[in-house]
Amino acid sequence: VLTAIVSFDVYGSVYKTIGQALRYGSFQVVSIITTTGYATADYEQWPFFSQLILLLCMIIGASAGSTGGGMKCLRVMLYFKYCYRELFSLIHPHAVAQIKIQGKPIPEDVMRSVLGFMGLYMGLFALSAVLLTGLGVDLITSIAAVAATLGNIGPGLGLVGPTDNFARIPYLGKWLLIWCMLLGRLEIYTVIILLVPEFWRK
Repeated sequence: VLTAIVSFDVYGSVYKTIGQALRYGSFQVVSIITTTGYATADYEQWPFFSQLILLLCMIIGASAGSTGGGMKCLRVMLYFKYCYRELFSLIHPHAVAQIKIQGKPIPEDVMRSVLGFMGLYMGLFALSAVLLTGLGVDLITSIAAVAATLGNIGPGLGLVGPTDNFARIPYLGKWLLIWCMLLGRLEIYTVIILLVPEFWRK
């Protein structure tokens, strides 16, 4: 769906044939959402709508069980199912509704883990972007750089776009983005738990 949307958006405005639009659009969407990080086009020259779709692909990230970064598609799907269940419960407060994947109910402890991860991810994402802008980096670059590093994507937008690199990021900003890359590669829980005092107590 995202490939179709991006290809349609770049057709006519950037590429003159539907074949070109589909080739470049599909490659960039697949490359970014699978956290492969290859770029065959300067997508910063594309319409802003397509750039936003690619930014969302960086955040969503790869499939469950992969070594790619981002939130992971399964977590995003479970999160939306949880939100729908909460809305359903408001309408039918006495109904018992379970979240299911392929007909199998998801245990509540798994849902708590997913919700905790989503909260940590968004909190760390926002904090890192704020800190990066505080170092003098523009807003688009800050958001895209954090998304690219937390998701282990590679290219982002702005100063870290597909034809640029991270050289112009301030020294402290590079350390912050290295931290984001570590969080994205090793999974947030694995790294953050080391900072919890109870972890080190017997």
